Amino acid sequence: MHELLLGTRNPGKIAEIVHLLRDIDRLTLLTLAERPFDEVPEIGETFLDNALLKAGGIAAQTGLPVLAEDAGLEVSALDGAPGVRSARYAGLPVDYARNNELLLDRLKGVENRRARFVTVAVLQLPDGEVFVATGTLPGRIATEPAGTGGFGYDPLFVADGSDRTLAELSMAEKGRISHRMQALRRMRPILLDLIGD
Repeated sequence: MHELLLGTRNPGKIAEIVHLLRDIDRLTLLTLAERPFDEVPEIGETFLDNALLKAGGIAAQTGLPVLAEDAGLEVSALDGAPGVRSARYAGLPVDYARNNELLLDRLKGVENRRARFVTVAVLQLPDGEVFVATGTLPGRIATEPAGTGGFGYDPLFVADGSDRTLAELSMAEKGRISHRMQALRRMRPILLDLIGD
């Protein structure tokens, strides 16, 4: 395996995945720009369901190995919401600013602001073989947005051990701790093994 198609249309996710995997020798990362694919509806009930749907659907369309993932924010005081509906929390079309406003509104007066980001990454090979890796980042929801980096809920999320939101971190700083990095770090030896000598 020497080509890997990133199964996402989200430019923020593409940038992060490329940043985290770009140094793997003899692996060419392809995106929607090089190998177009149709959107796969995220109708699963779990992050794993959605990642499997995306990876499998895009691999079937393109005949390429596909790395897809589903990720989201789980807030303790909201019984795990927004969860798998994180991107669509405030409805469609996806609007990160509205999602953040809705989250802050639902947490007004709530003391317990514990939350975590979750990523489930799936590597689907053309022969049907599937590999799964996960990552989580615990933290809390700030009372107001801060920072201009990242995407999604990054302006509201403060990771454990930090006093800045993810949106206030550089891509390198975020990359060292992020849920996505953790999942991809676990996927990395699998990729290296598939590339071979």
